[in-house]
Amino acid sequence: MDDDVPVLIAGGSLVGLSTALFLGWHGIPSLVVERHPGTAIHPRAALFNQRTIELYRGVGLEDAILEASEREFEQNGAIVSVESLGGRELEYYFRHINDGVEGLSPSQRLFITQIGLEPILRGRAEELGAQLAYSTELVGFEPRDDGVTATLRSRADGGSERTVAARYLVAADGSRSTVRERLGIGLGGHGSFSNSITIYFRADIRPLVGERNLSVIYVFGPRLQGFFRFSKAGDAGFLVVNKAVDEDGELSADLWDDTSDERCVELVREALGDPALVVELENVQRWNSCADWAERFQEGRVFVAGDAAHNMPPTGGFGGNTGVQDGHNLAWKLALVLRGLAGHELLSTYDAERRPVGEFTVEQAYTRYVLRLAPELGKENLLPIVPEWTVELGYRYRSAAVLTEDDGDDSVYENPAEPSGRPGTRAPHVPLTRNGAPVSPLDLVGRSFVLLAGAAGAQWCDAARAAAAALEVGVDAYRVGDGADLTDVSGRFPDVYGTGADGAALLRPDGFIAWRTQAAENDNVWVLTDVLARVLSRSAGEE
Repeated sequence: MDDDVPVLIAGGSLVGLSTALFLGWHGIPSLVVERHPGTAIHPRAALFNQRTIELYRGVGLEDAILEASEREFEQNGAIVSVESLGGRELEYYFRHINDGVEGLSPSQRLFITQIGLEPILRGRAEELGAQLAYSTELVGFEPRDDGVTATLRSRADGGSERTVAARYLVAADGSRSTVRERLGIGLGGHGSFSNSITIYFRADIRPLVGERNLSVIYVFGPRLQGFFRFSKAGDAGFLVVNKAVDEDGELSADLWDDTSDERCVELVREALGDPALVVELENVQRWNSCADWAERFQEGRVFVAGDAAHNMPPTGGFGGNTGVQDGHNLAWKLALVLRGLAGHELLSTYDAERRPVGEFTVEQAYTRYVLRLAPELGKENLLPIVPEWTVELGYRYRSAAVLTEDDGDDSVYENPAEPSGRPGTRAPHVPLTRNGAPVSPLDLVGRSFVLLAGAAGAQWCDAARAAAAALEVGVDAYRVGDGADLTDVSGRFPDVYGTGADGAALLRPDGFIAWRTQAAENDNVWVLTDVLARVLSRSAGEE
């Protein structure tokens, strides 16, 4: 056996790198194998939502990502549909992508390509102990009771192979995941419904953009449908073409039939609305629009994440974000299990929590695709659209790692602009201060659990410290109110979190609420010890 690692990650793009980074943040080293020679060379996922930026903020990367994003794009731009860039505007989906969501999070939505983001993730992951093996692919693996034995093959030195023993394997190897197929995990959903192409090009589009700050431009022209994104300099971009007509004016049966330079230049000029524009092609990629999710996200000690777990059309920009959030959910659980602080059953909550979110998000992306781009696919049985901020921030978890309240509401989401503070929901952002400096409740989580008690809840803070000591698990405790550990700037904390002055809420390391109460108990220490043990899947004998 050549190597022995706690976690092996197959796939070193956005989701694999993020998972390695989050594991490293919790002190767990990993080995990431990626078949390509380095980080992304094509822009791809450009819109990163508030939840994803919150997660990167939690590991100290928000400022670096913001700086890199501003080098690539004008931020907070519009999402609009047009007949062509130089032609008639049709509809604004967003005038500014952060309009209306500023108070929902300490972070903002950002546009940054994977070219700009992945080197930042790679550097931080390596700082935190991850090993990255590029030009290396996973060619086989055998599950064991105590882990996985994997065979890795180098693509750079003649195909040499080595064997790695890992306690766990995370498959972030894309929509055609060989790991998922090897495990026999099937797919649900809508399957593949459109062949599309992405054309990367260089051209001076500044006169066509004018003074507009446009982040994403949907094109609904007489000869094609798709969408644009452009560089900040206005000298390059890419065009995704979902539909086009052929030279006879008929809808092209298959865009892949003709991706010649001449045809692609013609499509770019058509979408830009300038038939004489000088266009230089850089690359053309063929791909399928799909809307699928894996029937299960776990098989023994193997987990699927990102596109290996759910594949969705780009409408809404949800795909990469959902994958990053998969990795974050899994990382803290793996860390606690590997450190012996949680029972192995905690890992089963990954599937219980993330699979419903994946299915819900795929359906939201699919509905948007059908309504915006392909009504001929049929509008029957579409999941009704909910606002983007609800998809991004409002999903709910139900699992053994959440002490759910019996409220009769089994919905998979809630409106984050009207947060309930119920267990299973993301901790609402409310403005607080600590030692005079602004802080969000989401800034307090990361490596440990966090208990937030009301102004009169000092006994819950004491109990949290005692329970943490008994279980040898990290719990940071704060009282919220005037003259307390955290000042409640808006006075909203007791109502938003549903704790009142005397109660408390327990936040998991991922920022989701695990449990709450509105009153003191006769034995607060026993109550919190029991709560933590249940969330951690620890039996009474392990307490």
